[in-house]
Amino acid sequence: MLDNHTVTNHCSIERSLDIVGGKWSFLVIREMMFHDQKRFGEIKRAVPGISAKSLTDTLRHLENKGVIIRTAYATVPTTVEYSLTEKGHALHGIIHEMKKWGTDWA
Repeated sequence: MLDNHTVTNHCSIERSLDIVGGKWSFLVIREMMFHDQKRFGEIKRAVPGISAKSLTDTLRHLENKGVIIRTAYATVPTTVEYSLTEKGHALHGIIHEMKKWGTDWA
């Protein structure tokens, strides 16, 4: 039987994975960590193997979850840039630890 602490932690982890647990989410976030803003094509080139549809779906998901902001500029054609929100920047430590873990164990 799980105690309340375990249930609470499980729910927190589950909620976190709902936000950033997609196949491509961490790789997209990683690319955005080191730039104020990035365009779709820049992100696509930086994440090997991601299709345009998968990137579009990932960006929409992260935007809906408040991890990134999509800014469209009135140019011809329309220029769209993506940037991390405060919530997105808060993932920096997790990304760093995942990189360290991957170096040590993967």
